[in-house]
Amino acid sequence: MSTAISSPLRRAIPLRLIILCALAFHGPLLLMQVPGNSFDANFHMSMAAHYVHHWFDPWNEKSFAGFSQTTYPPLTHQWIAMFSHLIGLSYAFMLVMGIGILLLPVGVYGFAKLWVNERAASYAAFGSVFLPALTMTTYQDGQLGTICSTSLFLLALPYAYWYVVRGESKDLLLGLCVTCTAAVAHHATLLFGLVFFCFPLIWLAVTDYRALHPESSVRVPLRRVLKFVGLASAGILFVLLPYWLIMLKDPIRQTPIPHLSRANFLLQPLWGLHYWLMPCGAFVFALPYIFYKASDQRLRPLVLGFYVAFLFGLGGTTPLPRWLLGRAFEILTFERFTLWALLLALPIVGLLAIYLIDRFGRFAAAGLALAVIVPGALGVAWNVYLPLVGPEPDVAPIIKFLNSEGRDQYRYLTLGYANAMSKIACYTNARSIDGEYNSARNLPEMTNHGVGQLSSAKYYHTEGMEALAEMLRHAQRYGLKFVFVHDDYYNPILTFGGWREIADFNHGETTVWTTLGVPKATKIPSPLEPPRWQGIMWGIVPFGVSILTIILALATAKKGAEAQDEIAVPARAANPEETVIGHAQHVAL
Repeated sequence: MSTAISSPLRRAIPLRLIILCALAFHGPLLLMQVPGNSFDANFHMSMAAHYVHHWFDPWNEKSFAGFSQTTYPPLTHQWIAMFSHLIGLSYAFMLVMGIGILLLPVGVYGFAKLWVNERAASYAAFGSVFLPALTMTTYQDGQLGTICSTSLFLLALPYAYWYVVRGESKDLLLGLCVTCTAAVAHHATLLFGLVFFCFPLIWLAVTDYRALHPESSVRVPLRRVLKFVGLASAGILFVLLPYWLIMLKDPIRQTPIPHLSRANFLLQPLWGLHYWLMPCGAFVFALPYIFYKASDQRLRPLVLGFYVAFLFGLGGTTPLPRWLLGRAFEILTFERFTLWALLLALPIVGLLAIYLIDRFGRFAAAGLALAVIVPGALGVAWNVYLPLVGPEPDVAPIIKFLNSEGRDQYRYLTLGYANAMSKIACYTNARSIDGEYNSARNLPEMTNHGVGQLSSAKYYHTEGMEALAEMLRHAQRYGLKFVFVHDDYYNPILTFGGWREIADFNHGETTVWTTLGVPKATKIPSPLEPPRWQGIMWGIVPFGVSILTIILALATAKKGAEAQDEIAVPARAANPEETVIGHAQHVAL
């Protein structure tokens, strides 16, 4: 073992420094609005734009001829709407995304300290800042809800652990509040991601309670587990009540939409590169060590949680996800499972970092920094090497066209605009029969076919073109008068359907088509429109619980949340012969 290691390398990285690193890495990228052209960015901004004008009315007529925003938890969109009054919609999106990113290392730090010592936990938190799975999820996918909800759930887990171990009401209260706040940020993380973290945590909490209180019955920690789970479930049921009600009324029955994250990566290695190897980055070299640590009894449940999440991240490469998820397999996208798997593995990778640095000194520290930062930076730029998101078309002329001469009284359709179509919805009152939010598709022309967006119909092959042809035939039914085309591929189907070109923008880059005999668009009655009381609840409860959580977290921090805990909890340290003392239960939000 090297004896020339400088003392800073033998100490934990301060959490403040880790957050500063996250700010230095992600801050300029967000200020440059790099995620602005990601897959989901415009969708999130369009949802937020609705709350700007209709905070207590979740029925959105801008897309799909009307859909309920209670089908998607509102918290991130409501915060974007609030910030947009000060800094505009785009920068508000970047700010909320930045908050989620800055909270992630804080959550990883608190979660990792339950399993390993403080030094290893700090390395885990540092690694989370540059995870290529995170950078791709942010800058290519734009999955705002996944990032924010995952960060919040990681913050909630230590409170749940400490409540089971010592039974204090303050842990229960704050743990429940953070859990409910995470739930109203994203439903998929709640329903499909949380399970990978919960079962290892429950095992750890019960085991540590028994180690500290060998004379006590195991029923004590189990009762606390059931109490926390029961109260959390009741809280989540309440804060998301309109969501559960509309899911009961209208469960997702649409024809599944293909997604390449469900592919068999052995048969389609290009998508294995994109959805597995790139998000994992240098983590692939740590896989033997991670599985080796399954021999450690304390870390075994963590390795098991990682392993199952890791298999899910492989999409259709193994039959396990399809067996366990059933029809949900055809609805979910699986790149987020790789992110969750890597977050579960980070505490163990922190131990590996300690071993390498203690043995090889500064050379190991430099090598590890490069192994972490370079793949993270490559994840930011990956769309350059495998461009799945093209340059965003200029939609300003379309917005100007729809906002003049009463044209917003008709519905419109874009063809060849991909995710840019949601940007139009942010800045015009005109209504579309298309949209990005797949779960909101209720028009039969779309639900009867496996097509996500009519704007990208050609990429869904026969299913897409059949859905588009049906929609064009039913233009009078929906008040569909204008079609904006950014891809000449669609011109023949428009001409054959009786549409004619009336204008063009940007020297023919976009053409405008219309047809005769289309009446003004009218509201299409739907049994899915939420009653007034649900709109009021949707506007008050989710946002209110986040405010309550912030107040409680600040109050806890003010009372000394960073003070060391007095309870000693057995934990595996960097070296097998070491043990560590339980650290602070609270991490300030």
